[in-house]
Amino acid sequence: MSRVSHNIDRLEPVFDDESLVADAGLLTAATLMDRLGLEDVVDEVVRLGGRAGGARPGRKVLTLAASMLLGGSHIDHTDRLRAGSTGEVLPFRPMASSTVGTFLRSLTWGHVRQLDKALTEATRRAWNAGGGPADGGPVTIDVDSTICEVSGKTKQGAAYSGYTNQLGYHPLLAVRADTGEIVAARLRGGASQQGNAHFVAEAVGRARRAGAEGEITVRADAGFWSHGLIEQLGGLGVRWSITIPLYPNVKKAIEDIPEESWTSIEYTDSGAAQVAETLISGPAEPLRLVVRRTRITGHQAQIWTDWRYHAFATDTAMPAVEADRVHRSHASIELAVRDLKEGGLAHLPSGGFNANAGWLACAVLAYNLIRWTKHLGKIQPAGRLTVGRTVLVRLYRIPGRVVNHRGRFLLRLPARWPWARTYQTILDNLRALPQLC
Repeated sequence: MSRVSHNIDRLEPVFDDESLVADAGLLTAATLMDRLGLEDVVDEVVRLGGRAGGARPGRKVLTLAASMLLGGSHIDHTDRLRAGSTGEVLPFRPMASSTVGTFLRSLTWGHVRQLDKALTEATRRAWNAGGGPADGGPVTIDVDSTICEVSGKTKQGAAYSGYTNQLGYHPLLAVRADTGEIVAARLRGGASQQGNAHFVAEAVGRARRAGAEGEITVRADAGFWSHGLIEQLGGLGVRWSITIPLYPNVKKAIEDIPEESWTSIEYTDSGAAQVAETLISGPAEPLRLVVRRTRITGHQAQIWTDWRYHAFATDTAMPAVEADRVHRSHASIELAVRDLKEGGLAHLPSGGFNANAGWLACAVLAYNLIRWTKHLGKIQPAGRLTVGRTVLVRLYRIPGRVVNHRGRFLLRLPARWPWARTYQTILDNLRALPQLC
């Protein structure tokens, strides 16, 4: 058998080039970190006092976030930032993984809450820089929970899920629907649904503090349904659209819908769907119930001949068909969940609950930086959500070399890079942002 290449075995790897940059694309995200003043934001809010690893918390948080931007999922992955001249494209000196680990293990729940406050301030700054809702327009917030599976039983606060029977953590997420950015996240101990209403109310408050001045609508699945939640949202002046389990009273209300009230809607080629609405009893007054029913058609109709029903309650005034279409868009939160779990939340590294909660906060910051970079870099098409892996491959993982050419400080990047123009456009637009402090 002939060899494909006679030269590949002649290459001898030598790790000795101090001018190489492992991931030169970090310059775009680093520019945004600098313009938003993120290191100072964390330093001003997170105070560890004399605890081990308590100095310069902003630098340690940004070290973790930068590592996660590159797909880092373990603490020691931060050492990638210290290779060659990679630190030259960052606005801070990357901290050693051992130092970052000490910082995480020193966090208490109070410090995690301080990190949440810093993330809200970071969001406010990004929105003020041009990433916020246009002209005080409406904002839709999707809330959901997920499971981050762990191995072994030494992870403090991990529990088995009642749905999947997986051992793990069950974080809550609140996502701005039009941009996909996370406005709030919370790591929970155990698998209980307690705390859902409080989290949703807090997410609304954080969106308000970040600059959401218009009408807010919260969308959620059946795991968040409760009369207490809708009463709380009503008190906050927030619209809501929440899937409701098929309780006996809900089934009875659906059965009483006249056949002529159902309206056909567009659905898959092999299925049919119809929408109708009715009322069910609520804590104070009747609630509007919108119902969608679906079934298989065509040559596979015999597989499932009956209608299947999906119901949600809402206080929105839009027609039932439109309300159903909007409510179904709640499924876009799965993109946020997937991206977060493919990035910084691919692994929760510590046995301590508070350290993992701090890790989640850093993962959210990294996740949002990707969205802000594209949006403030003015390359994000309207109506399209960002896919993190695409940004990582096209913009961040670019090898480079720092050189001094006749007094000019250059970052040399590969010739014929397919997305060179996109990279330059983002960098130019981010450098045009005012320096916030």
